[in-house]
Amino acid sequence: MDIISSITEMQSFSLAARQSGKKVAFVPTMGFLHEGHASLLREGRRRGDILVLSIFVNPTQFGPNEDLDRYPRDFARDETIAREAGVDVIFYPTADTIYPPGYSTYVDVEGALTTVLEGACRPGHFRGVATVVAKLFLIVQPHVALFGRKDFQQLAVVRRMTRDLNLPVEIVGMPIVREADGLAMSSRNVYLAPDERRQALAIAAALHLAGQAAREGECSPRKLLLLAEGRLHQEPELCIEYVTIRHQETLREVDEIDADAAMLIAVRVGKTRLIDNAMLLV
Repeated sequence: MDIISSITEMQSFSLAARQSGKKVAFVPTMGFLHEGHASLLREGRRRGDILVLSIFVNPTQFGPNEDLDRYPRDFARDETIAREAGVDVIFYPTADTIYPPGYSTYVDVEGALTTVLEGACRPGHFRGVATVVAKLFLIVQPHVALFGRKDFQQLAVVRRMTRDLNLPVEIVGMPIVREADGLAMSSRNVYLAPDERRQALAIAAALHLAGQAAREGECSPRKLLLLAEGRLHQEPELCIEYVTIRHQETLREVDEIDADAAMLIAVRVGKTRLIDNAMLLV
């Protein structure tokens, strides 16, 4: 497994792989890998001849009061997980490599995809996401890139950006991987104190209740939202940022439940912000 920090070296590696007829699969991450990331890597290994993992904590997608400085990092652990998953290259650039002095070009995906939900809670977040993903695509030059569905809105934004810019990359969304107790795997779970983690289980429980009711025939979004919110309100330290039902591609609110309806939840438990989602009829 090679570890590359230079943009030109990474581009040269990928160009040589493509010229030799090899398919490049790519998993972009911010590191502190867990089983969710490992599932992406295993699928990437299956889909590509060359598997590239990037580890880059992207400063442009963090707001001024967010956790950039304390975001968990453990490269030795990440390297072990990468080796076990069969990664060929870790692209591990510094912030100055991606955003050198004088950097002034950004990618904006306009409209509802980036102005609601996470976009409303975290202004500028998706500008940072779209910019770094576009740059990584141009550096790594993958045929296929894999993203987890836990970051539901991010996946929709990346799909839109890739289509709009005619980038020749297949975008694959992968299922959410959960802990044994149901909590969606996230690098930020490490922040949770034991009682906070117990209360955070209400997120998956709320999604389960709403999904079960939808599959049993409840077609009113309002009633499903009340059901989910009721479960979340049972936890005293859990602060709801949003609970909503949206169309999976447009993120517009839905009037009735169908195969495209997804429930999305964002909460704060103590100082930790968590997101989760589920398709209601799956």
